Amino acid sequence: MHNPKQLQDLIENAIQQITYPTTPANLYEPIKYIMSLGGKRIRPVMVLMAAELFTDEVNSAMDVALAIETFHNFTLVHDDIMDNAPLRRGKQTVHEKWGVNNAILSGDVMMVESNKHLSKVALDVLKPVLDTFNKTAQEVCEGQQLDMEFETRDNVSISEYIEMIRLKTAVLLGGAMKLGAIVSGASNEDACLLYQFGENLGIAFQLQDDILDVYGDPEKFGKQVGGDIISNKKTFLHLKAKELINTEETEVLLGSHENDSKKVAAVTQLYNNYGLRDLASAEMEAYLSIAFQSLDALSVQEERKSYLRTLAKQIMDRES
Repeated sequence: MHNPKQLQDLIENAIQQITYPTTPANLYEPIKYIMSLGGKRIRPVMVLMAAELFTDEVNSAMDVALAIETFHNFTLVHDDIMDNAPLRRGKQTVHEKWGVNNAILSGDVMMVESNKHLSKVALDVLKPVLDTFNKTAQEVCEGQQLDMEFETRDNVSISEYIEMIRLKTAVLLGGAMKLGAIVSGASNEDACLLYQFGENLGIAFQLQDDILDVYGDPEKFGKQVGGDIISNKKTFLHLKAKELINTEETEVLLGSHENDSKKVAAVTQLYNNYGLRDLASAEMEAYLSIAFQSLDALSVQEERKSYLRTLAKQIMDRES
């Protein structure tokens, strides 16, 4: 079996071997560009790790891993357009470098490229692979749509928020694991358990992201601390605060402040007063516990699960 770093290296090598047409250059150069920007390749690694639970032929799942990574990067191209983001992984975003119209079209082609990778899997698993991938891809788009709608809604509930992050973030982790299991001959029960593992890990990951945005070390977290507070983003902490605070404190949470740093300080103090960090951490731990229960139930020798447990802990250990 391979450890996560070895799988990352296999994926990087496979990505470098992908060939795209040379013309029109403005259609295909952006794809090569975004795919070469690196990242941790967590989703394709999860595909391969799921496959290695059931087979030693890890390359049998590589086409699915490439499909998942191509799809993920397609969503980043389009998300960056919607967010008007100038940078991705420290580099110019595709739409900044080639223009919005080119970025949209290149993103569209990336979805086609994902399906071309999937078309290479064995015929006996092609239908369940396509069904799982298409369901996952559609749900990711549903999650993005809900996230955009929440920006203009005042009555978002915590249950709605959890469903949004499940769709936008978590189902891709679950889908990646299920696809790896399917192409490696796992039973339907084990494939579904791996989906549940990835999905609940993804929800826990996003809840942790909410916490780190307020309480994380910016040097270790890699993002501006308090960014969600400044933008009034409807995170778990924000929504839970709205449930608990009194009328006078609403102005602290939602009102204007002299400057951003004072707003972050005031809202953070409000969160502290109501113990919201602990409440959010408990919610995160609950989903993480469900994830590991699914992994425990998997009908695979414990030693074959060890790297997957390690990866999950690495995903959740972003401050150290």
